[in-house]
Amino acid sequence: MTELYNKFNPVKKRSGTLQAIIPLTSKRKYEPIMELKEQFEQAAAESKSLSEKPSNETLLQLYSLYKQGSIGDVNTDPPSNPFDFVAKAKHEAWAALKGKSTTDAMTEYVELIQKLKS
Repeated sequence: MTELYNKFNPVKKRSGTLQAIIPLTSKRKYEPIMELKEQFEQAAAESKSLSEKPSNETLLQLYSLYKQGSIGDVNTDPPSNPFDFVAKAKHEAWAALKGKSTTDAMTEYVELIQKLKS
């Protein structure tokens, strides 16, 4: 799916803001919906009300994409407590996305939330 976004240049600058193009239906390829940041914030709010709790792996993916999309590359030291497995897993998941643009992370986060909602 990401290849299609890159191919069709999904994010365009307009008046100093980013506008995302996301798939709507199989009949219509791509159409601007709302700004990417708005989609990202809406998806973050919707993530709190999913009908089913995602797996731990998916939760880590959501966490890391959210952090990469909102902050960028990991900017904290790894947890110092070797027995804090949750914090370690979160830090490693976020660090694995180092170099991914915030725009790509936001787009992937929105796509994942849409997938989990359906």
